[in-house]
Amino acid sequence: MSQLHNFNVEDGDRGSFARFVSKVVLVARNLRTTNVKLIIVRAVLQTGLTPSASGSAYLELEQQPPGQRDSALLSTTPALKLTCTVHGPRPLPRSAPFTPNMLLSTTVKFAPFASHQRRGYLRDAAERDLAVHLETALRGVIIAERWPKSGIDVVVTVLEGEEDTWWGDIGTSRTPLGMMTVLAGCITAASTAIVDAGIDCVDIVSGGVAAVVSDSESEQEMSTTATSTYGQLVLDPCPLEHKQTLAACVVAYQKERDEVTEVWVQGRLPLSTQPGMSSEPEAARLVDGAVQAATAVRTVICEALKESQ
Repeated sequence: MSQLHNFNVEDGDRGSFARFVSKVVLVARNLRTTNVKLIIVRAVLQTGLTPSASGSAYLELEQQPPGQRDSALLSTTPALKLTCTVHGPRPLPRSAPFTPNMLLSTTVKFAPFASHQRRGYLRDAAERDLAVHLETALRGVIIAERWPKSGIDVVVTVLEGEEDTWWGDIGTSRTPLGMMTVLAGCITAASTAIVDAGIDCVDIVSGGVAAVVSDSESEQEMSTTATSTYGQLVLDPCPLEHKQTLAACVVAYQKERDEVTEVWVQGRLPLSTQPGMSSEPEAARLVDGAVQAATAVRTVICEALKESQ
């Protein structure tokens, strides 16, 4: 089982970045019968980078196993870098019909250099899909009835993402695991930027990712292995570190209200427990892991907002 550890705040170079927060977010522990593998995720979250916007945030996540350095020309270390700006609330045009609630518009766009395969300047289906998930996650947090006939625009630009690391066989139509990591980062950055803009919310929402992985080459080998669960649960997973990713889940979680505003599950999981497995259903175990990851990320958001005051 993956475990969460306490956060250690590190003082960074304040210089021009007066509200710089650098922390160790997660230590995902992959327990095996022979060894224990530690994966450290370093997070940098900063607000107020765009003065022209009502609120803004910059998020950077980087996984680096202890004592390991990338010597290749193209780094294999997964990283996520994105910016989010919030414009509004501002009045709608006079020609727009009256609405008692504030209109929320979300946009997610990958920079052309965000992945190994250069992307186009026009939004594709994957970016529009991420925008829909992001809007669903934020709609349950914002108190929209306080701004009638007004709207806000949430724009997320992905500077570097894991969109090009696919899990599963090449050529299949499965959603890449990296897109779920990008969505969790978008939720975290957008929530921070909305609070930085002074928009009333019922709670702070944070994104978390968990996956059920296996180091077996095939399903037949995995079925012959004596394990108590369907696979190993990993928080903030990386597709390059495991041979198979059986299922993945991303959630948008509000800790104080104990509510989930968005759930996205992809993969294959048993519908019920089987002989030799634990009594807890695999789907519930996967969602609980994503909630734990989101709870840990919330601490980073709170510290970044305190520094921005």
